[in-house]
Amino acid sequence: MKILLNDRAEEFAADSISVTEMLILKKFSYKMRIIKINGALISKELYDSTAINEGDIVHMLYLMSGG
Repeated sequence: MKILLNDRAEEFAADSISVTEMLILKKFSYKMRIIKINGALISKELYDSTAINEGDIVHMLYLMSGG
């Protein structure tokens, strides 16, 4: 499957993967993040049940704080 992840072409062996699976495969470990698929905001509670499919546009933004 091919998708755009943060404006970069990515390819995964499966036909679809969950948001949680993508985070594990890409080793994205930051706890504070926002994920959008095709412009729709995905809440953290739906990461396990939300599928990423062929051609999807995925954006993941890290939320940072500090002082």
